[in-house]
Amino acid sequence: MANHKSSEKRIRQDEGRKVNNKYYAKSTRNALKELRSTTDKAAASDLLPKVSSMLDKLAKKNIIHANKAANLKSEITKQVNRLA
Repeated sequence: MANHKSSEKRIRQDEGRKVNNKYYAKSTRNALKELRSTTDKAAASDLLPKVSSMLDKLAKKNIIHANKAANLKSEITKQVNRLA
């Protein structure tokens, strides 16, 4: 249990941040899943900038590592380019 007011506040703040981070990470994973399952090139091209932006935001907030974001962006870009 926390012994100081500052540590109690930190615990409260961390809990709120955890909820927000889980929401953003989950919504990004759902967007990635939607993009990967798309077979239409036009729809995938529309989704690609949105998903890339979401990944950049997660990396900027250190929710995911910057290299992971770069690898995912590269992977989905290649997939969209492969669509006919």
